[in-house]
Amino acid sequence: MKIPLQAIVIGGGLGGLWAALRIADAGFPLQLFSLFEVKRSHSVCAQGGINAVLDTKGERDSVRQHIIDTIKGGEYLANQPPIKSLCEHAPGLIRTFERMGVTFSRTSEGILDQRLFGGVKNRRTCFAGASTGQQLLYGVDQQVRRLESLGRIEKFEWWEFLSLLQDADGTCRGIVAMDLRSLEVRAFPAEVVVLATGGFGQLYAPKTTTSTNCTGAAASRCYQQGARFANAEFFQFHPTAMLGNDKTRLMSEAARGEGGRIWVPRNPGEHRPPRSIPEGERFYFLEEFFPAYGNTVARDEAARAIWRVTRQMGLGIGGSDRVYLDLTHLDRGFVSKRLGAILDIYRKFAGTDPLNAPMEIFPAAHYPMGGLWVDFERDASGGMRPGSPSNQATNIPGLYACGECDYAYHGANRLGANSLLSASFSGRVAGESAVSYLKGLVRDSAVPSERMLRAEVERQTAINQAFMESDGPENPYRLHRELGELMTSKVGVVRTNPDLEMALEELQRLRERLRSVHLGDSRTWANQTLAFTRQLRDMIELAMAVARSALERDECRGAHYKAAFKIPIPDGTFPGDPEYEDYRMRWKTNNDRWLKTSVAEWTPDGPRIRYEEVDLSVYPPTDPRDYR
Repeated sequence: MKIPLQAIVIGGGLGGLWAALRIADAGFPLQLFSLFEVKRSHSVCAQGGINAVLDTKGERDSVRQHIIDTIKGGEYLANQPPIKSLCEHAPGLIRTFERMGVTFSRTSEGILDQRLFGGVKNRRTCFAGASTGQQLLYGVDQQVRRLESLGRIEKFEWWEFLSLLQDADGTCRGIVAMDLRSLEVRAFPAEVVVLATGGFGQLYAPKTTTSTNCTGAAASRCYQQGARFANAEFFQFHPTAMLGNDKTRLMSEAARGEGGRIWVPRNPGEHRPPRSIPEGERFYFLEEFFPAYGNTVARDEAARAIWRVTRQMGLGIGGSDRVYLDLTHLDRGFVSKRLGAILDIYRKFAGTDPLNAPMEIFPAAHYPMGGLWVDFERDASGGMRPGSPSNQATNIPGLYACGECDYAYHGANRLGANSLLSASFSGRVAGESAVSYLKGLVRDSAVPSERMLRAEVERQTAINQAFMESDGPENPYRLHRELGELMTSKVGVVRTNPDLEMALEELQRLRERLRSVHLGDSRTWANQTLAFTRQLRDMIELAMAVARSALERDECRGAHYKAAFKIPIPDGTFPGDPEYEDYRMRWKTNNDRWLKTSVAEWTPDGPRIRYEEVDLSVYPPTDPRDYR
């Protein structure tokens, strides 16, 4: 008997929901897995907006300029055909979201409003106040619920993905997952799996803006089963995060885009309240360091500027790691309307009103550009061929990845407001590719062997049992804090090879210490410590890929910065000058090796790194300065 081909989507954020819509709309039965209720997925935390060239401000913006900004923002390290298609489809995505009922902010004339974001000179960011991600997610969720009510999607909320089911050829044949309440471990056969499980900011906890569920464990588990992991070293530190004892919280880039200014007192011993300090005694360092962009400079440059001013120049507020993000000079009604959500967050957790006093902020780990390696098929126009089963496909047949857990769209640094765009677009593409893959299968039966299912379930159950019975001296939560402190100090905003070597050694020790962990909780119902300890094990494996990839890349590119390998362009020189040609030769020697994607492959002894060429066919660089 021929059984209908089954699909699975893991993750209930924008990427996962878009993939689920496309697969279910094509008529294939689909199971959707999420660690919690879908509407709590991390996409709701995105604040500032989503990019698309609509040119509602009459600035003569163009899709080509969006493509160029994304390519240059990523320091030429992303394959360009996917970027081309991403930017070309962005306006259509906005119109689709509108038809789903998303309440974008509008001008008084009723036109979609757009704001400025970092790294660009045109206002092309659509937004819904300062809670854009939430509005987009809820819009797509309603469409998924419609299909769920028709029996075409089955949800498994509060279930955690543990591993892939793979046949003898390595092809993905489904998953093993655990019910987070009953701790039941169960196999779910499927012919295609789409992973949309977000990023891995918890490697840097508590100095991260991400949710406690952004562990990267799901992607790490695929990586340990043979999936390649690309550009792991590139991790974006958001320049404007509010400080906190438990974690750092994002203060959206929209605050800078709407006119917010970053500054510190010029006097390092300044003790006056910030609004009492005269303009002439304030150091608006982003405006001085980057006159072309000012406060809307790209995130990696803003974060390093803050690092320089506080750590190297000693000008942090009160001598600490803090600078001011100031909105007090702006119209109160305008700021409240455009940035209400982040103002409420700051008032709640800092206890002061950003309308009355500047916010105190510092960079925090925010977004990984790296993720699972995924493929694409180029079409005659230079973009991705629509519907190709290669698009968003990992190197494991039958496994697709999309959203923040893939590496495809951001290169060495992500432009602000391109994340909601890439999550939505890649999810839609992954769903369409999965449908093409399913339609291309010719099988008498879609049911894998019972032996395969039973063996993987038993393996995962044994891992649970080993952790439950372990009675060593180590506390998993203490180990996690040590992991976050290690990654923040040694694999952070500014990096050195000695620090990275020390990080790898310490990660090996953490890996060993985790074997002597004691859960302190032996319950077999809703044992959160068991789930967390399993995730911690996979976080350590992923952290090793990040640190090893960073050690191997000896250059400054985007969010990866090693000052020892920075090659400056001589001031006032041009092609043909001896100083410039000397620079060109040093640049060429370095970049002939390093203008490539790093690809990590898991081994029991640690990650193995290799490199592959980047597709530069859409907008090839013509001058060494383009590669900085």
